[in-house]
Amino acid sequence: MMTRTLPWTPPNTEDIEALPVGKWWDAIAAPTPVADRALELLGNRSGAVIQDDTYGKTYWLIGIDTSTARSWRMRRVRILAELADEGTLLGVPPASWRAEHKTYWRIPLGPDRYLTDTHHLVLALRQALDDVLGPAPDGRQLCYRCELPTDEPVIVDVQHGASGAGRTVYACPPHARTHERDAVTEAAARRRALERGRFR
Repeated sequence: MMTRTLPWTPPNTEDIEALPVGKWWDAIAAPTPVADRALELLGNRSGAVIQDDTYGKTYWLIGIDTSTARSWRMRRVRILAELADEGTLLGVPPASWRAEHKTYWRIPLGPDRYLTDTHHLVLALRQALDDVLGPAPDGRQLCYRCELPTDEPVIVDVQHGASGAGRTVYACPPHARTHERDAVTEAAARRRALERGRFR
């Protein structure tokens, strides 16, 4: 009986190791709630996935210098690739680490589970961003908290006025994570998602 060998495995078997992006693979990072939905959409088309519960990020390994990935412009999604003037590192856990650790292989490495095809990944991430964060706001917006313009505004509240017209409250990604959620706004968002057939 033949055993298939993995194309690559993490060299450190004891602890997380910071490995250079661009040597064996590039990576795509997304917030874990977005990644949860993207993984549902990808199904068995996803390659190996690292989840970092300390920072709320999930990482897919992709082929090096994938031109389609470098052209992506998606809010809160980052392409990790080697840059001309500096290196980029990714914390990689031992191949045996699972959910009992803060950083682990959510989808373990395997002969058929290594790199994720970027064509499938971009479609899943775009849909997941709409499902989880709602439609992307047009243009730059001011963050309600730091009052600075952000290219990645996140809708954190919709305030309704007595006359019917209201205002939308935006936050930059760091302040969106700390925004106190309003139960009425959450219920309205869930209702809109149900009406669009996107609630899970």
